[in-house]
Amino acid sequence: MARVLVLDAYAKAFLNFRGPFLAELVARGHEVVAAAPDVDAEIQARLRRIGVRSLRIPLQRTGLNPARDFVAFLALVRTMRSLRPDATISYTAKAVIYGSLAAWATGVRQRNAMITGLGYGFLARTFKGRLIARIQRLLYRLALPRCQVVLFQNPDDEALFRALRLTGRARTGIVNGSGVDMVHFAERAVPEQAEFLMIGRLLLSKGVREYLEAASIVHCEFPLARFRLVGWLDADNPDSIDPIELERLLREGCVEYVGRLSDVRPALAECSVFVLPSYREGTPRSVLEAMATGRAVITTDAPGCRETVEDGETGYLVPVADTLALAGAMRRYAADSALSRAHGAAGRRLAETKYDVTKVNRSIREFLSL
Repeated sequence: MARVLVLDAYAKAFLNFRGPFLAELVARGHEVVAAAPDVDAEIQARLRRIGVRSLRIPLQRTGLNPARDFVAFLALVRTMRSLRPDATISYTAKAVIYGSLAAWATGVRQRNAMITGLGYGFLARTFKGRLIARIQRLLYRLALPRCQVVLFQNPDDEALFRALRLTGRARTGIVNGSGVDMVHFAERAVPEQAEFLMIGRLLLSKGVREYLEAASIVHCEFPLARFRLVGWLDADNPDSIDPIELERLLREGCVEYVGRLSDVRPALAECSVFVLPSYREGTPRSVLEAMATGRAVITTDAPGCRETVEDGETGYLVPVADTLALAGAMRRYAADSALSRAHGAAGRRLAETKYDVTKVNRSIREFLSL
């Protein structure tokens, strides 16, 4: 059995997204250590309950500070020399880049990376964003060829990284996101009234502006329809919607802003249609949770999103940044409650077939030989 070091730039992801996978590695006899910058006592305790040891590392999730990133790299080198892991699995950009380089520098035998999305650097159109993208691509080109396996969550991301020659000779593969627990996210009865819901960080690239504007359009025709927004302002992310603009759109529109929820299942149970007008994703976990709950989904015909919805069968795909098309899809559901129930039931079946966490975890383990 192996000692596996799992790296992430966001500690809560170990619980929210990676928990079943980490627990499965432990159940198979591996010693698992999870390392992230924001590990606190609660996260340590919860990971300990599933048999995972945790460490805190000085790795910033966002930002462009070479001095701090170099300090983080040296800390990762020291950590790996101390732990002597047999394998590393890195998630999120900075953990992938510096974790993979540190693992290579310290002679870790099996080095693996998971590209869960492209992030701000690949989507931004500002000068700063383009600069970040150039640096990020250079660092990926240094780090990823030093991995044995690089996994992606959709074919568009894999094709882009190959076209940019970022992966070198590393073996690449595609998995269906991080999967969803079909028992935890059980199918629930769909409300008769049109109830729309969006969940996510309040980023422009998540389509939060388009959702708020489309809701106002649809509400004029269907005043009994309800629109809710669950999420939070990510102050560290340059793509975050301006709080003043958010307040204006909420004030002028009809959307109820709920804020951040520790458990999204009650909000999903209350909605009839889930909406995610994102510009690009790895595989959107929020969509998978909505499908598992038996909700129709409206999302964009964009990488990572288009794979989750069978257009016209489990939901609708709309063009990126197209408020009118989004409003049109929402209007169909507002006018026909039976349609949302039919699409939601089909979505649940698709989630069971394609995104069940046990199937996804098996696929990941087979790629990584763990």
